[in-house]
Amino acid sequence: MENGYFFTGFPGFISNQLIREVLRKNNGKGKVYVLVLPSMTEKAENEKKSIINDFALAEDRFEIITGDITKHGLEIETQKSAYLHESVTHVFHLAAIYDLAVPKDLAFLVNVEGTRNVNEWVRNLRNIERYTYFSTAYVAGKREGVLYENELVKPAEFKNFYEETKYEAEILVDALKAEVPVTIIRPGIVKGHSRTGETIKFDGPYFIMNFIDRLSFMPFLPRLGKGDTVVNLVPVDYIIEATAYLTFSEKGAGKTYHLTDPKPYKVSELYEMMMAELMQKTPKGSIPIGLAKAGLNLRVFRKYLGVEKEALDYFTWRGYFDSTQAQEDLKDSGIECPDFKDGISAMASFYKQNKHEPHYQIKII
Repeated sequence: MENGYFFTGFPGFISNQLIREVLRKNNGKGKVYVLVLPSMTEKAENEKKSIINDFALAEDRFEIITGDITKHGLEIETQKSAYLHESVTHVFHLAAIYDLAVPKDLAFLVNVEGTRNVNEWVRNLRNIERYTYFSTAYVAGKREGVLYENELVKPAEFKNFYEETKYEAEILVDALKAEVPVTIIRPGIVKGHSRTGETIKFDGPYFIMNFIDRLSFMPFLPRLGKGDTVVNLVPVDYIIEATAYLTFSEKGAGKTYHLTDPKPYKVSELYEMMMAELMQKTPKGSIPIGLAKAGLNLRVFRKYLGVEKEALDYFTWRGYFDSTQAQEDLKDSGIECPDFKDGISAMASFYKQNKHEPHYQIKII
């Protein structure tokens, strides 16, 4: 039986790149199925054409299926769903709302109920070999200290509804390990490609670049806060390559992995590297995080600076992700997390070339 790869989250950037890596890893063999919201079919068709051309795939080797993870049965047409129950061997569930400022009800609908529906659908697959779920290392919420891959402990508090709903969703997927070969991926904060800098939106670590860029007219720029905590940034290519390898490796079944930087930089170091690349300057002084948050309570400042106030919580959080299991199981693959410092030039270059493009801008609310 040939492999059938089913993806949610298409035509999103990570889903798009993961499909390419899966095809590359399997020499273009197998069939790709992507679940797409009706409103996204035109963009999905364009991405499909690009992948088909790049891999010289026959048209029938890549199928777009309209549906919705928030609906029972993923709202896939009954006859098509019955066919998929026989044909799908690998499921990659990436669809979620990743916005740090997402409202509670919407976050629970998509991230938790959506995952519950995907889980139920996966249970009916006759030939499932692996179910790979994209969580986040930040299911740890406000727990601090060293955080381990084999832990799934509910924290006393979360920084935002994104973290909370991803935790609740991971609880559901983790429980499925007793029935299905599951691999749970917990990425750190994802940035662009380590060599090209390519990304599709300037959120996450790009908030710092937005801040520096918008205030570049000033004679000098201060740091945000003390900068003595670490922020765990990982390039998308590491996430993609490691996920594909662990999905098709027998040792990946039943495990949860921190795909995080084992040697992350402090906020102050990241800030200095970014400022050096963007402005050829070094920061002077610092703005207290409390003052910065107060300023970002005003929508006009958030919009101008291109920074969500929720992002500042990560500048003072003292959590450290242990990735021993991931490093051990990737050891024979040659896949390692690139040093952030080695990719900063590409990251800054891509940012400068694309910062004015409307489709790279984030929604500031």
